Amino acid sequence: MLIGYARVSTEDQNLDMQRDALHRVGCNRIFEEKMSGRVGTKRPELDAALAFLRPEDQLVVWKIDRLGRSLREMIETAHLLQERNVRLRSLTENVDTETATGRLMFNFLGTIAEYFLDLNRERTMEGLKAALARGRKGGRRRLLAEKDLEIGRALLAAGTIPVAEVAKRLGVSRQTLYRYFPQARARSQVREQA
Repeated sequence: MLIGYARVSTEDQNLDMQRDALHRVGCNRIFEEKMSGRVGTKRPELDAALAFLRPEDQLVVWKIDRLGRSLREMIETAHLLQERNVRLRSLTENVDTETATGRLMFNFLGTIAEYFLDLNRERTMEGLKAALARGRKGGRRRLLAEKDLEIGRALLAAGTIPVAEVAKRLGVSRQTLYRYFPQARARSQVREQA
């Protein structure tokens, strides 16, 4: 039996392309999830697919990197399947672990995938270091400029305007206002209790 597994990393990504490819090759059942492939991340649908597989079945994925983000994870999964007499097939790379060539290609492609992931991490870190050397820090931009903070302090100090109204005037949510002015949360809670 052909069992498919499809995964995308974020909620805004779409599984249609992988699902269509798995249906085209005749997968009887497809396990799908929107979950990060980072090392160590729990992937309940992959676990369910692995538990569902029986000897002589074949796990079909659109691309090898769907099995994990590290060579170790991918190889461990492949070895687990091999021990259980289950084949692994990747449609994009045209790899089938039933053959010696397929097993070699699986290991080779896994190594290449991990290499590019590491390369991307290195580039990101170098970019952050270069930005820091120029005085820029990573992370989100500040939503409130210093002038906005002064206005917020004055409005909160007056105590006559509700926190929600102060946030509205500054163009931010109450939660954002609380991050900049933690004392506003306490003041708001005291008013709610009164």
